[in-house]
Amino acid sequence: MPRALTGALVAVSVLITAASAQQPPTVRIRGTIEAVDGATLSIKSRDGSDVKVNITDNIAVTGVAKASLSDIKEGSYIGISAMPEPDGTQKAIAVHIFPEAQRGAAEGFRPWDLRPNSTMTNATVAQTVAGVDGQTILVKYKDGEKKVVVPPDTPIVAFAAGDKAEIKPGAKIIIFGATKKEDGTLETGRIAIGRDGIAPPM
Repeated sequence: MPRALTGALVAVSVLITAASAQQPPTVRIRGTIEAVDGATLSIKSRDGSDVKVNITDNIAVTGVAKASLSDIKEGSYIGISAMPEPDGTQKAIAVHIFPEAQRGAAEGFRPWDLRPNSTMTNATVAQTVAGVDGQTILVKYKDGEKKVVVPPDTPIVAFAAGDKAEIKPGAKIIIFGATKKEDGTLETGRIAIGRDGIAPPM
């Protein structure tokens, strides 16, 4: 077999392998469930658009309950939606507290889509200090650390085990990663649902 052809076949093989290894695209959805038809949820998203999402038979439900700053202690594993400040700190716009069983979930610092240029940091609380502008929290993750100012009016919630019965019309939800199938439909195996009328703020 000519060397050029052999090289071309190897290149194609590598591309096919890479393509098959790629994960299907995912979509983050925030909104309110308007209807439940079997395994299909009709959701009014926060931008006003209508979205249909199919849920798997083994859907994992997380409850999102109101919490307070006093629930955040040294050693807590938390997620912080924030805006970067000129001095390098992060100004929190929402904080969620993970249960111990989810310690380490999506650990690290990354861009987020709550607001333009917002960020998400999932990390362990190393220190908390009360200040004039709110609580300053130092969080550490495997690749670094961030100093976060949490203003007094910042929404703070805690994740808890949920129940499939909470998936009903009127529930305010966030789906962190609905998978987009080849036929264009969306499917998820996980959903977070606000309790007592709370809209998941993250």
